[in-house]
Amino acid sequence: MNPPFDLTKKPRIGESLIQSLLFLAGVLSIFTTLAIVYVLGKEAWLFFGSPEVTFAKFFGGTKWQPGIGQFGIWPLVTSTLVTSSIAMLVSLPLGLSAALFLSEYASPKTRSALKPILEILAGIPTVVYGYFALLFMTPLLQNIFGEQVQVYNMASAGIVMGIMILPLISSMSEDALSAVPRSLREAAYAMGATKFETSLQIVLPAALSGVGAAFIIGISRAVGETMIVAVAAGAGPNFTFNPFQAAETMTGHIARISGGDLSYNSIDYNSLFAIALMLFLVTLVLNLISQRVVERFREKYE
Repeated sequence: MNPPFDLTKKPRIGESLIQSLLFLAGVLSIFTTLAIVYVLGKEAWLFFGSPEVTFAKFFGGTKWQPGIGQFGIWPLVTSTLVTSSIAMLVSLPLGLSAALFLSEYASPKTRSALKPILEILAGIPTVVYGYFALLFMTPLLQNIFGEQVQVYNMASAGIVMGIMILPLISSMSEDALSAVPRSLREAAYAMGATKFETSLQIVLPAALSGVGAAFIIGISRAVGETMIVAVAAGAGPNFTFNPFQAAETMTGHIARISGGDLSYNSIDYNSLFAIALMLFLVTLVLNLISQRVVERFREKYE
């Protein structure tokens, strides 16, 4: 007796096409990453292959002036880390607080009104943030802390960078908090816990992997930011940890130097790729840390 319908697998052209496109997209992303590494490595090798450049000077010096033979990368690295740290000190508590409010306290009507406002911050061009830092945040800091705050300084750039990253942190953290099963909240309420205790002691630890991933991605975003630091942080390498002083980050230095008249294959030209490779490695390390954090603290619920 023949079955009422054919159970044999029939080829689906549309599904095969979608699988092929997804595979092509994955291969293309891998190829793009490898191409970036190849170009940076090739050009950076020309820089380190110069007779006047050594790894000892590059990693041991505290002055960056390739034109006169000073190749210490640390002034650019420290300013990048200082501005990124300030940005995270601003964006992490504010973003996490906003995520907790939207996930645990806000009504659907309030959430639908506040989320678009946060998303507007993500759509503002970064050059606008840069001039906001220079023309608003710097005078504000000068009124609070006095003349020790220079016109160009890392503090104003870092604070405004934190405001820019705020939507990213809050959105990813809220998604992680909302993914926590409702049963955990109900169990906490059944034990007599308040909403505040449930949010901080039950929901937040359960979503720690997602919040940690948002934090690491936020750091990567801060490290790679260009226009804010190029406009507000300063236009000269300066080895300092004082956030009220001017200093140039790696991205800001690349943006400033690459806009000038550089001779191809000169020491200044090749130094840009060495800095870019250093920036790429810092971002890669942060992404690897993010994956380890997510794997370490990932919670699975049945």
